[in-house]
Amino acid sequence: MWDLEITLGSINIDGHATPSRILNWLSSIFAGILMCKIIDSSVSCTISTSFFKGYSKLNRNERLDWKNRGFSTFHAILVAAGSLYLLLGSRVFDGAHDFNINMTSTLSDTIMGVSIGYFISDSAILLYHFPVLGGLEFVLHHGLSLYSIILSLLSGRAQIYILMVLFSECTTPFVNLRWYLDVAGQKNSKLYIFNGVALFFGWLVARVLLFVFLFYHMFIHFDQVKKVFPLGFYSLLTVAPLLALMNVFWFWKIANGLVKTLNKAKHSQ
Repeated sequence: MWDLEITLGSINIDGHATPSRILNWLSSIFAGILMCKIIDSSVSCTISTSFFKGYSKLNRNERLDWKNRGFSTFHAILVAAGSLYLLLGSRVFDGAHDFNINMTSTLSDTIMGVSIGYFISDSAILLYHFPVLGGLEFVLHHGLSLYSIILSLLSGRAQIYILMVLFSECTTPFVNLRWYLDVAGQKNSKLYIFNGVALFFGWLVARVLLFVFLFYHMFIHFDQVKKVFPLGFYSLLTVAPLLALMNVFWFWKIANGLVKTLNKAKHSQ
């Protein structure tokens, strides 16, 4: 059994961190890292060279970004589907019995472990090639995500809110497809426009309105939220709003980009 002490509050995982859980956590994290490595090393290049003849003409940084978005997309689809099932399709958080924000399951631990592996891999690549793959806002986003997921996984607390945030990754494939189409010279295609519209509404629902629901859910269950260990409680009150603000900022940029794209398409007709 383990005891983990942190300055802002005690995270007592004695009884929660059983040997079987620890093995599952480590296996899931390793699986997440391995997933990124396999897709980055082979799958992305194989698929790219087969379906996009211009891949060989991309410069070094573009190829790096192209491959990075490959495992980013795969991770997003995997965790978004898993989170959606856990939140709506499973009985873990269905409230059939006395609802508890601290409910956990082997699948929820696995999904979070895989995400930790992904964020570790992506953060390492992001920092090593900084700022080619993204600026400080991406470093902050990944840092906050890693911190929150690890804290919730180790403590077994408030996983429902982590899963809500992980579901918002469902917008990532649209972001990546927009970049792929841009690099492929397809900014004037109908697919680019349709994808932009889908990204706008997807972001609005999954990264803006969903966070509004998250804060509402925390409010009506605040009697449980305030009983989370101190570090977890204050993290819920600070990290979630920070991520929400970042999402609103990016949504504003997406909306502006969509307006410009639609105006350009209208004038070209």
